[in-house]
Amino acid sequence: MKYYIIVGEASGDLHASNLVKAIKANDPSAEFRGWGGDKMKDEGVELVKHYKEVAYMGFSEVIKHLPTIFKNLKACKEDIIQYNPDVVIPVDYPGFNLRIAEFTHEQKIKTVYYISPQVWAWKEGRVKKIKKLVDRLMVILPFEKDFYKKHNMEVDFVGHPLLDVITDNDISTRSENIIAVLPGSREQEISKMLPLMLKMKKHFGEYEFHVAKAPSLNEDYYSQFLKEGIHLHTGSSYDLLKKAKAALVTSGTATLETALFKVPQVVCYKGSAISYNIAKKLVKINYISLVNLIMDKEVVTELIQSDFNEKRLKKELDAILNDSENTQAMLDNYSELRNKLGNSGASANAARLILSELQA
Repeated sequence: MKYYIIVGEASGDLHASNLVKAIKANDPSAEFRGWGGDKMKDEGVELVKHYKEVAYMGFSEVIKHLPTIFKNLKACKEDIIQYNPDVVIPVDYPGFNLRIAEFTHEQKIKTVYYISPQVWAWKEGRVKKIKKLVDRLMVILPFEKDFYKKHNMEVDFVGHPLLDVITDNDISTRSENIIAVLPGSREQEISKMLPLMLKMKKHFGEYEFHVAKAPSLNEDYYSQFLKEGIHLHTGSSYDLLKKAKAALVTSGTATLETALFKVPQVVCYKGSAISYNIAKKLVKINYISLVNLIMDKEVVTELIQSDFNEKRLKKELDAILNDSENTQAMLDNYSELRNKLGNSGASANAARLILSELQA
């Protein structure tokens, strides 16, 4: 069978690479082509374009790059036709992938969507579109199945793929003096987040601050931020989280990864004023971190926009470093979070469902 996979950012690359591995276990003759990253390439996917060339965040940034986005959409459609896959597997990345799904539906190409777009957060009307365009939708968050059922759409909850990657055995002995800093994966968000995050060094001088390097960026980019007591961690962010005492994390999948490694964290986010004001009017969720969304309560503090300032960040970091009762409550909630996410095996479950769909 021929599989065409489309990914738009780092976490999608990780989950898609594990999906590819699981598909190969069930279909040894499988061939793969698609848009993704280094992890997919390492699993044998023939890459058409790297996600770092197509990833844009925020409303104003997307508008600025519209000509490039339309050019990429056209190129992707042409490549799908030329490759003639048995199935197209979009992975999250809705702005791009739903347009591709519209195309594959018109072309009568089997389309199985892996990792639902976050339509429960905004643009709920997209559910009708998804229902019409995809042959099957696989979700990874426990509340998503009920959300789609409310819209008369049956979906498959496969479990969260991070549980295949992060196990309790991965939790190493903590360092007493390392604070992990995860400022995001794109230059535009790092430039907004990292300088303020690193101001904490002057308030917590006894700690070393280790900044997780994004795989898609060069080390040279980070040199402007590095000072005494601040280090660039160039390996896997997971290796950093295994030993960190606490973490400052830009909102995204990293918040969930940090929780699964049982690291106390403060979640931070600041976007452009235009993007933030538009999002504030459109987004219908109470929290921005996956940890709080899944638990449906404030487990970790979220410092958003104007709340993300030096005074508040110092206060919240101090709380997770020095308030043992506060920290223990967070860790207890992390354990409950893992239970809510279900068992491991998401990638294998998704692979079986894709193959059964192809054989239907």
